[in-house]
Amino acid sequence: MTFTMTKPHTIGELINLSAGYLEGKGCSSPRLDAELLLGHVLGLARLDLYLNFDKPLNGHEVEEYRNLIGRRGQRNPVAYLTGEREFYKIPLRVNDHVLIPRPETEFVVEKVLEYADLKGPCNILELGTGSGAIAIALVCQDPNIHVTAVDISPGALEVAEDNAKRLEVDNQIDFLRSDLYSAVTGTYSIICSNPPYIRHEDLQALPPEVSAEPLHALDGGVDGLDFYRRIMNQAASFLEQPGFVVLEIGWDQAVAVRRIGEEAGFSWIETVKDYAGQDRVVVLKWN
Repeated sequence: MTFTMTKPHTIGELINLSAGYLEGKGCSSPRLDAELLLGHVLGLARLDLYLNFDKPLNGHEVEEYRNLIGRRGQRNPVAYLTGEREFYKIPLRVNDHVLIPRPETEFVVEKVLEYADLKGPCNILELGTGSGAIAIALVCQDPNIHVTAVDISPGALEVAEDNAKRLEVDNQIDFLRSDLYSAVTGTYSIICSNPPYIRHEDLQALPPEVSAEPLHALDGGVDGLDFYRRIMNQAASFLEQPGFVVLEIGWDQAVAVRRIGEEAGFSWIETVKDYAGQDRVVVLKWN
């Protein structure tokens, strides 16, 4: 995207120009994207942008913003462009090695906290930690929580460990490279996960922004349920009694995931809806 430089552009002018450009490129929230990217360049919150609406930008700021808007127009995710995403009110760094944390995943954190016994040390296993969002959100809530956070991707683990160290909670999390349980030892009071759950045939129909995220964090196999089977078929060996499994699911997978859990000997406790009223989390119990 190019901005004419006959006179210095103001914050307001650049937001309006960029929002129109991004709308033409098919971005679903063009003005918000334009604001977030300009705020990133200038180090300003969105409110501060409007308090400085008539402030002109210098040439370096305009060029940096132009590059980001151009990349957003190519449907690169905003979080990858800024390198950050907030989750559970915690600022996390992200890159293209990890799935971008989403608000609905906060329901996993809420349910783990609800079922955790925090009267003493509480050991939790997270399968597929990605950016470390769930693990970090959990340990930030209570010093008694300790999480073993595993991922098969070295790049993801590097991001997660960096986030934990920067937020000074790395003493409560053990990061482990593992294909689900393959390198895991011990038992835990809760196993939680936001596993890949998109059906393989649906991957090609994803928006470009989602397709930019790591494929291994999205592809749930032919029916989207591969990882739920793998998780539930081995979960009992790694759980204390009683123990719980808290899983994020696709909006239409609640019945199938419940069945997989019950066939593995677990009792279904509840299915939780997200902000949009869609099934989002299944909780099961090992007794």
